[in-house]
Amino acid sequence: MSTVSRAPKRSLAFRLPVVHQLQQSVGLQRGMLIAGLVVSGVFVLTAIFAPLIAPFGFAQRRDDAGIFGAQQPPSAEHLFGTTVGGYDVLSRVLWGAQTALFVIVVSVILSIFAGVLLGLVSGYFGGWLDRVLVVVCDAIYAFPSLLLAIVMSIVISGGQSSLVGGVFAAAISITVVFIPQYFRVIRAETVRIKAEAYVESAKVIGASSNRIMFRHVLRNATRTLPLIVTLNSSEAILTLAGLGFLGFGIEPTAAAEWGYDLNRALSDVTSGIWWTALYPGLAIVLVVLGITLVGESLNDLADPRLRGRRAVAQSAGVVAETSVVPGGSLVAGPGGLGGLEDGESFDEHGIETR
Repeated sequence: MSTVSRAPKRSLAFRLPVVHQLQQSVGLQRGMLIAGLVVSGVFVLTAIFAPLIAPFGFAQRRDDAGIFGAQQPPSAEHLFGTTVGGYDVLSRVLWGAQTALFVIVVSVILSIFAGVLLGLVSGYFGGWLDRVLVVVCDAIYAFPSLLLAIVMSIVISGGQSSLVGGVFAAAISITVVFIPQYFRVIRAETVRIKAEAYVESAKVIGASSNRIMFRHVLRNATRTLPLIVTLNSSEAILTLAGLGFLGFGIEPTAAAEWGYDLNRALSDVTSGIWWTALYPGLAIVLVVLGITLVGESLNDLADPRLRGRRAVAQSAGVVAETSVVPGGSLVAGPGGLGGLEDGESFDEHGIETR
């Protein structure tokens, strides 16, 4: 009696989203994903441990030795130099990572909560509520995102940004921009899923609408959210930097912000003072690049065509390794391991030629 062998069940660690995608990746795609994860991990660790890593406070202008001085070049005391306001550039860059991470977390959480809830209700119930929400979200989505963030920042903070108020103003401004994206994705998935047989079965047995939405539909409609979150995180950093660069961000005495530092460094560049603009700009580029690499790699791995192509390549490799003929493994032709035997040659159609 034959027994069917089952593949060993993977551990919980290998079933985690990022770890699972990393196992699926190959070649250049794996390299891009690993590079993005490394850069993003360094960014997160820097933001968390900024108070321990930064040599000075983000608004500190003097220490026991005296005042730092404005626009001082890189030296042993200040590795990245000082700004026009007399702040240490290295400390501002490290503390700016904490501000950026805080804004990303708040804006993404708020936009996911609002966008998913609205998309779920709109797609499931339909009717006039669905039409109204679609029109409103499409209008917001068509509006220039940075201009919308500027308007919302002025409305929320009045152009004066404290630590908590400024961070939340920037986060809420970005949230308004992101809500239509989550709404459209979740609504489209909900419209598709509510027509499935298991949803109809749940209705037949008398399950409530809330139970069906949050137990059956929501679980299957949010599979693409990790991809959107990674791409929106990089966009959140750019929007925050744009707000700060245009003067609608966070005050330097309230928190460090890379966009504001770039704005203050504009006049320095024309004077040959390069260090005040280089390091904040480099921080923005590296963080956005790292998060984008992760998002694009996950997006490619979620494409079923790429997964199918990889599976076919693996199957072809297995067939080539296990295919044998009387002369040995099939390597170069019907002759076996040594290639074509006895001087025989074959054309492209397999017909023997002499």
